[in-house]
Amino acid sequence: MAHPLFERHRATLERALTAIADRGYWSPYPESASPKAYGEGAAEAGKAAFDALRDRPFALDQPGSVGSVGCERSPYGFALGITYPKPDADALFAAVGAAAAGWRRAGPEAWAGVCLEILHRINRQSFLVANAVMHTTGQAFMMAFQAGGPHAQDRGLEAVAYAWDELRRIPATALWEKPQGKGEPLRMRKNYRIVPRGTGLVIGCCTFPTWNGYPGLFADLATGNAVVVKPHPAAILPLAISVRIAREVLLEAGFDPNVVTLFAHAAGDDTAQTLALRPEVRLIDFTGSSANGDWLEAHARQAQVYTEKAGVNQIVVDSAADFKGLVRNVAFSLSLYTGQMCTAPQNIYVPQGGIDTADGHLGFDDVASALADGVTRLLAEPARAVEILGAVVNDGVMQRLDAARALGTIVLDTQRIAHPQFPDAVLRSPLIVRLAAADSGTYLQEWFGPIAFVVATRDTAESLAIASDAVRTKGALTLAVYSSRDDVIAAAVEVAEDAGVALSINLTGGVFVNQSAAFSDYHGTGANPAANAALTDAAFVAGRFRVVQHRAHV
Repeated sequence: MAHPLFERHRATLERALTAIADRGYWSPYPESASPKAYGEGAAEAGKAAFDALRDRPFALDQPGSVGSVGCERSPYGFALGITYPKPDADALFAAVGAAAAGWRRAGPEAWAGVCLEILHRINRQSFLVANAVMHTTGQAFMMAFQAGGPHAQDRGLEAVAYAWDELRRIPATALWEKPQGKGEPLRMRKNYRIVPRGTGLVIGCCTFPTWNGYPGLFADLATGNAVVVKPHPAAILPLAISVRIAREVLLEAGFDPNVVTLFAHAAGDDTAQTLALRPEVRLIDFTGSSANGDWLEAHARQAQVYTEKAGVNQIVVDSAADFKGLVRNVAFSLSLYTGQMCTAPQNIYVPQGGIDTADGHLGFDDVASALADGVTRLLAEPARAVEILGAVVNDGVMQRLDAARALGTIVLDTQRIAHPQFPDAVLRSPLIVRLAAADSGTYLQEWFGPIAFVVATRDTAESLAIASDAVRTKGALTLAVYSSRDDVIAAAVEVAEDAGVALSINLTGGVFVNQSAAFSDYHGTGANPAANAALTDAAFVAGRFRVVQHRAHV
């Protein structure tokens, strides 16, 4: 008999399986924050729930707590004042190990059913999560609601769907018969058991804690592994809420809640590395800097490590049938969340002789000026600007922004924008700097934040060559091309496939290069240094379990 939670959510899972097969648009979690989607008063209740969490200990009953920790500060200018249980690592991992045994025996239907119920309940708390994401990451509210809520939940469900799709292919038992001529055939009963790899460690990031954290969390759970969630010290709350909901569902379903635990810690210590090297940890999911990701890959040899690291995202501009649409699209991509996205474009390559458009030829300076004007127009209205930009997440972004102003000719200087609700918030518009192709030592480094370079190249062929080399050596999650010429588009496709990066072609409408749709887009290829594995496919889940058989003669 199927697990009751599996039966409760079977229709959602089956629809998710269809979605990952046909790759069309689908989501079970409404991205609209309207009362029609989530009910009257849901927004107000979520804000009230967030306010109620502030300036007090976060209720989380976990074993082995030795004091408390927490110093989150909203990028909008105030301290959250929330503290979390500080775990003793040995005691926590002992409890996780004890809990894992019962979870392992439960089997794939229970794993999937519990995961689906967790996601369902997280979705019901989307407004609470949105406020938590907004005031830890600096995302504007609507982005925090969508990316931190329903879109992140989509990514969690996507991982569950891939896991179930793989696990359901494995039969529980088989009768094996081998003919022996005139003699009786050899007969054996073979039993196949899915064996989880071991405890998973999910290392959260400070910009997209749920969107980047849920895939690993739910991929681990859906393949029978226990999970320790280690949030970034600046963005604990969104994952703490998620862990608490997961523990509630596990307990109600008859499992030890220590299948999912939170490991909060202070900033500046070596907790991530210490946990990553524990022998119990057999799976690690990490989003963050190349230095930390490279360290995990090199040193956490006892674990299967999945990393999403820094990269240099690029746009190649060759020509344009809709130049105004190009400018609008690129301006929004540069401005969204102040460029603090792993998919945001940084380098824009334009031939020094200019480009052809439907309205005539434009010189290089004309193109650069148009991009600057596009950003300026987009952010001209303060009320609109703050909802696009959000707030700067940390001082490191500001330091890079100040340093980048001295790198070349400024095409568009960054501006400070006042937030009407949060006067202490730090909001900065994008900086656009002109560079030459020879300045590769500058623009082939990642400048995380609202920093873009318009690079003058000899021609489009050189632009594509630079882009290809950058993907191979530095890594990238996105590449875009604008061209009205079929041969250039074909060349860009070849570069993307050979170098291993997702390509967007002539985006001029409401889809942007720094957006990735669950169930349809493959986020990360695993084919360049920015990610060591594709983060949304069967391979992302297949390494999280093994099959062990036992057989006997019939």
